[in-house]
Amino acid sequence: MHSSSFQSQFTLSHNETHIHTHTGQKCLAMQVKIQPSLRMGTILLLFLVTSEEACAEGFIKSVTLIIQPRNEVQRSTNVSLKCQAEVSKTAGSHLNYKYKFYKDDLSLSTNQTNPTDSLYSIPDARVSHSGKYKCVVFIEKQNKTSSVEDLTVKGLLAPVLTVDKLRLTEGDGVTAVCTAEGETGVLMFFFRDGPKELSRMKTTSHKDEQKFTLDKGTVNMFCYYSINLDSTIERSSNSNVIKIDIEELGITPDITVMPSTIVTEGDNITFSCSVKMTPQRHSELKIMISHGSTTLSSNMTHEDYTMKFAKANDSGEYECISRLGSVHKSSSLNITVKEIFSIPFLSRDPAEVFEGEHFTIGCHISNISSRIQTEDIKYSIFRDETFVINDNRYSGTAGKATNGKYVCKAEANRITKESSVLLLGAKVLVSKPEITVDGPVIVDKPFWIRCHSENGSLPINYTLKRKNSILNSTKVSHFQEEARFLALISTPSDIRSYLCEAENNGQVSIKMSERLHATVIVPVGKPLLTVLPVPENIEEGNNVTLICGVAKGSPPIRFRFYGSNHTAIHTTTVESNSSSFVLSTVKRKNSGNYYCEAFNMADMSSRSDIVKVEVSLAMWKKALIAVFCMLLVALLVLFIVMRYKAKRVEVHNKESVWSERPRDEADQYSLQSPNEGDVDYTEVVHPQTVDPTQIPLRKGTETVYSELQTSQGAPENINHQSLLEYADLNRDLPEPVD
Repeated sequence: MHSSSFQSQFTLSHNETHIHTHTGQKCLAMQVKIQPSLRMGTILLLFLVTSEEACAEGFIKSVTLIIQPRNEVQRSTNVSLKCQAEVSKTAGSHLNYKYKFYKDDLSLSTNQTNPTDSLYSIPDARVSHSGKYKCVVFIEKQNKTSSVEDLTVKGLLAPVLTVDKLRLTEGDGVTAVCTAEGETGVLMFFFRDGPKELSRMKTTSHKDEQKFTLDKGTVNMFCYYSINLDSTIERSSNSNVIKIDIEELGITPDITVMPSTIVTEGDNITFSCSVKMTPQRHSELKIMISHGSTTLSSNMTHEDYTMKFAKANDSGEYECISRLGSVHKSSSLNITVKEIFSIPFLSRDPAEVFEGEHFTIGCHISNISSRIQTEDIKYSIFRDETFVINDNRYSGTAGKATNGKYVCKAEANRITKESSVLLLGAKVLVSKPEITVDGPVIVDKPFWIRCHSENGSLPINYTLKRKNSILNSTKVSHFQEEARFLALISTPSDIRSYLCEAENNGQVSIKMSERLHATVIVPVGKPLLTVLPVPENIEEGNNVTLICGVAKGSPPIRFRFYGSNHTAIHTTTVESNSSSFVLSTVKRKNSGNYYCEAFNMADMSSRSDIVKVEVSLAMWKKALIAVFCMLLVALLVLFIVMRYKAKRVEVHNKESVWSERPRDEADQYSLQSPNEGDVDYTEVVHPQTVDPTQIPLRKGTETVYSELQTSQGAPENINHQSLLEYADLNRDLPEPVD
């Protein structure tokens, strides 16, 4: 456990002992109950000893790196790096310290174990010691790193240049040494001759040695070095300058030519190269002659070089080169070789020739030297490197046998020249064209007609004709092109009126195609929807046939039937111009609007008019309803009749006394109560024992009425008066008393 102070406090009581251990910022509380016995005392003693050893570690609070005398110093200063660690530890503890130093994250070979601090010395510091330094302190299993400190050492020592020779001959070597005494690190040395760099070399040594072979003249040599410090480069000042004189080596060759620098083709030319020098070194000398990049001879030291039968293309610069060791010298001159005759060339007549036509190939020379006559030139013509004729003219009939690469060779005065290649390829007359269509042909819609000849040299002129009338023309000049024409027909028979004409060599090469044959698609006309039976005679349970037909249209035709709510109920494709669909055992719910659509490959749809279908009740249902209604009427009539008869019987069976009402009064009542036609008034005499003395006397005649309610639904023309029976109530009664 890490700690900065350690304190133990014991609190003992009769029954227990409490031990508290405080450690710096962290406190460990330990409580141990001790019974008053020897065994428990021994355990407590061992525990205290173990705890004290466990808490004897130290805690690293901080690590500091100090650069002395300062962070930026001059070259040759003694620099020391001091690493200090602040550690909290228990009293009397002995800790193991280890220090490690780093420069630019690279470990330095140090491993010091001082108890408080560590020192890393850099005596006689150099620029290479500049960098970023840090140190790390290790104590037991813990470590801590200081912050990074920059050390900058200023000032590079000026180098010293030395050479082993100050005067030398061209080709001799000189050894130069550039020394930066005392400098360390990775150094880059540079050797220069004024602005010209002679060499550069990177090394970990404080000096660099180079060997140079210098050109003639004077060289002012100096050197300097640089060191790379992470992101910057430090450069030293220039060294001393040494002047070196290089004497030229006299090995420049002399070149001569015989007979002259200007010759004619067929002449021989002799070249001679020589060098004047001491015999002692002459054996080491090498001389060669070259023309452009071609070496003609490498043994010019002992013999001349002769070029036989010079040609015009041998004209140009010739160079003699002498070499001794690493030094070489050269001399040159120009040679002109005149043509004895110019390079032949081929011609062809006519310029373009078709198979079967006559042609002539001629070999010509434009210029001839005065040394020879025209008759001295011999001509030969070759085809595909095979001899054809010893002449400057060749005639033949164009065809596959005469096609090839022609070359003419001309020879005079042992000089042979060859013409460039003339390619003869007889053109092929155009073959009979084929006329076809691209894509479907639909009446009243534009479509493409294609004309093509299988054989024939390009360009080919194609012409589209209709009934011997020219519609359009086009020229095909490349193999990837094709002749296409836009056309339109109004009837299927119009397709056979188109023809195609091709030619590639005027009127004599015209070829005519056959008439155009192609499948013509006629768009469907407006469909007609027929319903069987007729919509007005459709009853439940019938089978209804929907027939959709078109007057025109190329098969196959797709028909689609629609029912109510624009729902497709059937789709079919047929090869005829009509199709049908059967609705089996229709019901009232099948009533609605029906129509159909027709399609074909013209991708144009057409819709019929809407036909309204109404499904009525079946005949047996209608008959059943009629019988039921008739029975209902019959029952109603029977009921009324029986009711009427019952009322008449009831009236006749009763004893009634009716008083007659004056006619005018009755009529008046009838007029006053027009809305009470459903109430009848009848005099009814109820049989009973009559006490004559109790019967009130009436004056005159009086009528007694009672209400009789007629049954509902009785005919309105019933005579209510016929429902009243008159009874003379006064016939057996005494007269009333006044």
